[in-house]
Amino acid sequence: MFGPVCAVGMAIATVIAHAQDITSKDLLDGLANPSRWLTYSGDYTGQRFSSLTQITAANAEQLAAQWTFQTGVINKFEATPIVIDGVLYATGALNHAWAIDGRTGKQLWHYQRALPEGLKVCCGMVNRGFAVYHDRLFMVTLDAHFVTLAMKTGKVIYDIEMAKPQDGFAGTGAPLVVNDKVLVGIAGGEYANRGFIDAYDPMTGSRIWRLYTIPAEGEPGSSTWSSDMWQRGGAPTWLSGTFDPALNLVYWGTGNPNPDWNGEVRPGDNLYTDSLLAIDPDTGKMKWHFQFTPHDTHDWDANEVPVLADVTIAGRPRKVVMMANRNGFFYVLDRDSGAFILGKPFVNTTWAKELSPDGRPIAIPDHDPTDTGTITCPDWYGGTNFMSPSFDPTRGVLFVTARETCARFMRRPLATSNVGDRTMGGTVAPVSDPPRAGALRAIDIATGERVWEIRYADAGWAGVLATAGGVVFSGDHEGNFFAADSKSGQKLFQFQTGAQIYGPPTTYTIDGRQYVVIPSGATLTAFALPRRPTT
Repeated sequence: MFGPVCAVGMAIATVIAHAQDITSKDLLDGLANPSRWLTYSGDYTGQRFSSLTQITAANAEQLAAQWTFQTGVINKFEATPIVIDGVLYATGALNHAWAIDGRTGKQLWHYQRALPEGLKVCCGMVNRGFAVYHDRLFMVTLDAHFVTLAMKTGKVIYDIEMAKPQDGFAGTGAPLVVNDKVLVGIAGGEYANRGFIDAYDPMTGSRIWRLYTIPAEGEPGSSTWSSDMWQRGGAPTWLSGTFDPALNLVYWGTGNPNPDWNGEVRPGDNLYTDSLLAIDPDTGKMKWHFQFTPHDTHDWDANEVPVLADVTIAGRPRKVVMMANRNGFFYVLDRDSGAFILGKPFVNTTWAKELSPDGRPIAIPDHDPTDTGTITCPDWYGGTNFMSPSFDPTRGVLFVTARETCARFMRRPLATSNVGDRTMGGTVAPVSDPPRAGALRAIDIATGERVWEIRYADAGWAGVLATAGGVVFSGDHEGNFFAADSKSGQKLFQFQTGAQIYGPPTTYTIDGRQYVVIPSGATLTAFALPRRPTT
């Protein structure tokens, strides 16, 4: 008979042994298998909508914490775990990663890539998750490396430098596996460099293509930049994208131009910053782009998750891509052509109140940063940000974490302008009039109108998860994880996690039981309904 230690070891070995070979078909099937969550957003659409119905509006109040996994890493936990047949694979701050038993919260393995000295990381030492293909996990690191791990052991298979960290490049977003390629974005737009998206061979790690998000001289869009500013114009790609297999197009958002708040040194629209790019994943060629904020002077990245859906708008069936954008507007675009369909503010926007027929903002004068400062809403973190939205296709409603904030934007001359320099071009300060607030907001995607909201104090950072059980999950800035009725917005359940929430919920089943997991502080906590009595 085995002793307790051996039994535990065998149990862990058994869990890891059940890790499956994930195929292209598995990724295309998305959330069809309820025991799996295989991409950052659950499936290629970015809807973050689960067909699970065990947790409903009638029983959500019975939810209870089942286990908590303590990472021991004190930093923001923004990741979405990959879930495969009872095992969670999660990344965390400072290049950490873990495999976790989804039944108990026990650690199965741990990985960390050591960080070099002198890192240039703008906005948090975070990581947002793995991608998975076959028996491999893929992640990016804070020092701009692309790393592949063995799913069963966490051992490194290969480790490749994408860009020089001394030039201000970093990796924080979850990769996306499409058509036997791993697509990877880059962070670092505050450091005067040139953004890009890479595609790698998952077996060898060799780079297949690179798409730069700032055009070089003579390339389409280069006329929107002056002199040699394109070499350090920004447009980072620090979040993940989505994919339409029928059109064979990947949709990926880009970040702010550099310098952030001094637009005088970079006249023009500054393509392809603050844009949504539609990309052929086989060649890396751009099919179309849509720029949300031309000549941005407020740091309103378009690195939000693009959400794909087939919907009816004004009586006409449409294949759309939609985005609640950092600039405060909600957009619906044709995902084949990029044509503008609909756009309306979803938070207080004082810099523009409407969009032109082609979707270009009609700016209100005197909102660019000045030497003395200009107050504008939303603030530099935007009406929303990296927080994942969720779309309920049965109700035609997008759920988004909304931020009601304003700031004073101040322009400053540039001291230096070399590649890799931190060149903000000014400074910012939050203002408290009107008061800061946050909300989980439901938007009718056919009209852009608000359906309901759950408002809370200060602006939060939690993402959203909706389910076919009629329940939507999110959190507030005080650390409260909550569930609400998808139809009415009535809050059904709330749990104080003890720390601020910076990541979205995830749901999966093990042995037929539905779990919902939320990152908070340095922990992951799993919730479920009480077990049914056995007879």
